[in-house]
Amino acid sequence: MQLTTLDWVIVVVSLTLSFAPAIYLMRRAGSSTTEFFTSGRAAPWWLIGVSMVATTFSTDTPNLVTNLVRERGVANNWVWWAFLLTGMSTVFFYARLWRRSGVLTDLEFYEIRYAGQAAALVRGFRAVYLGLLFNIMIMATVNLAAAKIANVLLGWPMWQTLAVCAVINIAFASIAGLWGVLVTDMFQFVIAMVASVSAAYFAVQQPQVGGLSGLFAQIPPSTLHLLPDFNDWTLTLSVLVLPLTISWWSVWYPGSEPGGGSYIAQRILAARSERDALGGTLFFNVAHYALRPWPWIIVGLSSMLVFPELSDIAKAFPYLEPRMIGHDMAYPAMLTFLPAGFLGLMVAGLLAAYVSTISTHLNWGTSYLVHDLYRRFFRPDADERHYVWMGRLVTATLMLLAAGMTFLLESARTSFELLLSIGAGSGLLYLLRWYWWRINAWSEIAAMGVSFFVAVGFFVAGKAGFVVSANIVLLVTVGVTTVAWVSATLLTRPESDATLVGFYRLVRPAGPGWTAISQKAGIGPSPDSLPQQLLGWILGCTFVYATLFGTGSALYGLTTQAAVWGMVWVASGVGLLRVVRSNWRA
Repeated sequence: MQLTTLDWVIVVVSLTLSFAPAIYLMRRAGSSTTEFFTSGRAAPWWLIGVSMVATTFSTDTPNLVTNLVRERGVANNWVWWAFLLTGMSTVFFYARLWRRSGVLTDLEFYEIRYAGQAAALVRGFRAVYLGLLFNIMIMATVNLAAAKIANVLLGWPMWQTLAVCAVINIAFASIAGLWGVLVTDMFQFVIAMVASVSAAYFAVQQPQVGGLSGLFAQIPPSTLHLLPDFNDWTLTLSVLVLPLTISWWSVWYPGSEPGGGSYIAQRILAARSERDALGGTLFFNVAHYALRPWPWIIVGLSSMLVFPELSDIAKAFPYLEPRMIGHDMAYPAMLTFLPAGFLGLMVAGLLAAYVSTISTHLNWGTSYLVHDLYRRFFRPDADERHYVWMGRLVTATLMLLAAGMTFLLESARTSFELLLSIGAGSGLLYLLRWYWWRINAWSEIAAMGVSFFVAVGFFVAGKAGFVVSANIVLLVTVGVTTVAWVSATLLTRPESDATLVGFYRLVRPAGPGWTAISQKAGIGPSPDSLPQQLLGWILGCTFVYATLFGTGSALYGLTTQAAVWGMVWVASGVGLLRVVRSNWRA
């Protein structure tokens, strides 16, 4: 592909818009770690909401959706649609609690909820595990997607893409701080959304597709179904049943953490008030699950007609590196049909999505390594500017390590899956630690330790030839880990009254789980209402799913089905608005 002058002008303008806020806010971001990592706790709800959406819209996201659609149809997206249950629970049960805690990072939570060496151990370990190891792996997968797209659209080898990306991200993230990231995300989200819709429009215009009507007439109905084929129990179990019943509350992953966490918590902590924390997180979940998926799905379905087999992609792009060719490559392959101007817009959109995601991960990972590790355990007495400069140094180091890991990613994929499985089973703990006073630091250590050894056990067994299905691995890991941490909770001493009372005074969670502590604290009841929060959660999930499936039904031309979803959308939307207003006044 050859980008025209117009295309390159659009790309350059996009980069300029991205860097302008960072340069403007550089002095403010560098004044303190509070400004650098949480934007001075002054961000409005709409800004943190848009930033959350932009961050989770990366170069690998449309590739992943295309891969899911081509392999098992539209219903295969339930593997991530199910995490709406997690996200909406964060909106109504946890967003205000996080903001109320006043911590700088979500790892600082461990030393206000627990006390002693056990709490410090958990905080320090997770700073290294999440901020360094886990974070580098995630950024490497995003880098790989960017390298695949650049390989198709520009013909660049991986080293060239990574070199350019490293320079851009180090320059941006090291000076911008979270303020720069938030403001830049606003521009990048608009660019990326316009580019995604444009890609879908031109995809269905291809002669092999013949518009939306031609697309849906040629694609097998089983591929278009919004629910998996219930006659295929194995598929239904892995795609729908387990995600909706087990995965959403048991699996920890950045952006979809039970109880909130990582860069979602970082945005919540940056909010100027509890109401802004709730409103921003709600906007994120609506946009993430209801606004963005269909343009990607349309491109994925169209690619099944234009490039039915992987060999068709390899034939159309003979210069591609063979190891990069997979179903996820169909998305960048479809982008080659964009006309001049729109191709530049798409490159700008993908670049915007990439920079938004990587800069967030760099700022998030750096906050852990500087604030929760370096400052907490090695240099607790330095001035604020010292920590900011350490943050900039760590930012550059993380980007370089992630770029290096990208070259090894194909062989490191099993290791990445191992890292994901290590956290499985601890999700219930992250949900309940806010609402049950009895949970202590040893509960966290037991959950981390047992899930680690179970995950490693399955990994070693697989290497030895004893392959166990992913469904069994998930169920066993969740079951064993849950039994272990609950046992550890009941068999060890609770946290001291001073620690528990201090936490309750600060956060004031609702429900019966803190009754004994609230009496000792001698303060009034929580401002929150569990029944109202539960109602908001149900209505929020219903509203988003009605939007998602109503849009799909309308695109499919199923008028009656779309009308039914429309009525559900209106009813749930009215109820959701009332719940949000009551929370807004609280």
